[in-house]
Amino acid sequence: MRAMVSAPQPEAVEAGLDVLDAGGNVVDAAITAALVQTAVDPQMCGIAGFGSAQIHLADGTHTCIDFHGRAPIATRPEMWADRIVRECDDGFGFVLKGEVNEIGYQCMTTPMTLRAFGEILGRWGTRSFADALAPAIDWCEQGFEVRPHVWNFWNAPASAGRIPGIRRMTDDPSVASIYAPGGTLHGIGEVLRNPDMAATYRRIAEHGIEDFYTGQIADKIAEDMAANGGLITREDLAACQPVETAPLWLTYRGYRVATNQPPGGGLVIAIMLRILERFDLSAMGHNSPAYIATVSEAMKIATVEKDTRMGDPAFCEIPVEELLSDAYADAMADRIKRGEKTPVPRLNSGADPKETTHICVADRDGNAVTMTHSLGSSGGVITEGLGFMYNNCMMVFDPRPGRAGSLAPGKARFSALSPTILFHGEMPYLLLGAPGGTTITMGNLQAILNVVDFGMDAQQAVYAPRFTTTSNTIELTNRIFRKTEAALAAMGYPTKRHGHSYMMPTVQTIRMVDGVLDGGADPSGDGMAAGI
Repeated sequence: MRAMVSAPQPEAVEAGLDVLDAGGNVVDAAITAALVQTAVDPQMCGIAGFGSAQIHLADGTHTCIDFHGRAPIATRPEMWADRIVRECDDGFGFVLKGEVNEIGYQCMTTPMTLRAFGEILGRWGTRSFADALAPAIDWCEQGFEVRPHVWNFWNAPASAGRIPGIRRMTDDPSVASIYAPGGTLHGIGEVLRNPDMAATYRRIAEHGIEDFYTGQIADKIAEDMAANGGLITREDLAACQPVETAPLWLTYRGYRVATNQPPGGGLVIAIMLRILERFDLSAMGHNSPAYIATVSEAMKIATVEKDTRMGDPAFCEIPVEELLSDAYADAMADRIKRGEKTPVPRLNSGADPKETTHICVADRDGNAVTMTHSLGSSGGVITEGLGFMYNNCMMVFDPRPGRAGSLAPGKARFSALSPTILFHGEMPYLLLGAPGGTTITMGNLQAILNVVDFGMDAQQAVYAPRFTTTSNTIELTNRIFRKTEAALAAMGYPTKRHGHSYMMPTVQTIRMVDGVLDGGADPSGDGMAAGI
C-alpha cells in the first residue's frame, strides 16, 4: 500500500483515493476530499467555514495553515453582554437570549475555508482548483444518500437551552427549500440534491476563488447580509486571509509531536502530554480507575488554562513558554499525585456543538496532510441561490467584555481544532485529528496515548472506549465498565454515563510503521480508512 485516506465520509475517502490513483499528491487528495465533504456533509463543513491544516512533505516542507474565522468588523465587545443566559458546561460558547449567536445572520464569522483550500492547493498541489471541485459538483448534482450521522444532526433535540437541530434546517426558507422541500426532512438513505451549490461551485471553478471574496458571489453575500441585519460586509470578505504558522513542537516518550499553534487547540494537547509523561500510564492499565482519574485531571488542568489564558494570539498574550515548561508540568503532575482535584468553574450548564469534520492523507514517502474544517454547528442560513450554509462561530466568543475569548472586530476564537502528527525520527509515524467541539483535544489525546503507551494500531486506537473530562464531571461511554465507574465515584468523582457505546470526537488516524500504512476511522461516525 503506497497511500491512505481516512475521513468520516466514505465518499470523501474514495474521492481522495481516486486522485492519488490518478497520480495526484497528498495535497491534491486532501483538498479534493475536503471539498467532497462540503457536498455530502454540508452542515459539518462548508466553503463558508473555518479550520486548521498541518502539511508535511518529503521535500522538507512542514507548516500549518490556520483559517479560523474572524469576527466581522462591525463586532463590538459589549454588544451581547445583556443577553447572557448561561455558559456551556464545557466552556464551548454561550446561550444568549434570542439565540443571535447560534442561528441567523449575526452568528457568522468570516468565511475562511475556500480561501485556505485555494492557497493550500495552489502552493503544494499539482491540480487546478477546478479539477479539485469536480467530484464535489457531481455529488451536489447527482445527490448523496443521507447517512445516519447527517440525519442525527438534523433531528438532534434541544439541549440545555440550545435550539433543536431541525430549526437550523427549516427556519430559513432558503435552507428548507433544499433540505425539507415538501415540509419534511430527507430520511436516512434518501437522496439529497443541491443544484444551487453545484451552480455556485461551477462558477467558482470557472471564475476562480476570488469571485467568492470580491466578485459576483461576494456581491450576493453582502447584499443578503445587509438586507437581513447581518454583520458580514464586502470589506470582511475581501479581508479573508489564512495565516501560515510553524508547528508547535514537543516530545512525548521519545516521539516528536507537531501540532498547531493558537488559536487552534494544539497547546491543550501539549499541556496534557507534558503532564502525563510524568506518569507510568501503561502500568496503571488502560481505562483503569487510576488511569481515567489521572488523565481526567490533566484534561481539567488544560481546560482551565484554555478557558482563562488562551485566545487569539493577535489579541492576547498566551504564556506558551510557561505552560510547556518542565516546572509547570512537574507542578501539575505533583498536584495530581497528591490527590488534588482541579475544579473547572462554569457560569452555568449547557451543551457542546460538535459539528465538524476531518481528513487525513498520507503516503509511504512521508508526505502527509491532516486537516480539520468546520461550520461550528452551522448557522441555519443560506443566501438564496448559492446553496451553501454559513458557519455560526460567533457562538463560541465570550459575550462578557475584558476576557481572553471576548468579542472584538477581526478576532478569532480559540478552538479545539488540533490536527497533529507524531514523528519517529524524521518520518511521520501517526497522523490524527477529529471533529467534536472541545472534546476534539480529549479524543486526540487518547488516540496518542493508545498508540504510544498501549501499543495499539490506528484502528484500535480510535475503537477503544473513551471518556472526556472538560468539567468537574467525567463523561463515560457505555463501554467503560460499571465497576470502573463505581471506583471513580468512590474516589470522589462525579460521572455521567452516555447511552452510546462510542462518543465524540470522531477521531481519524493514519499510522506508518517501517513504511507500512494502517488507518483508523472512528466508529462513532460514518467514515472509513482505505488505501491504494
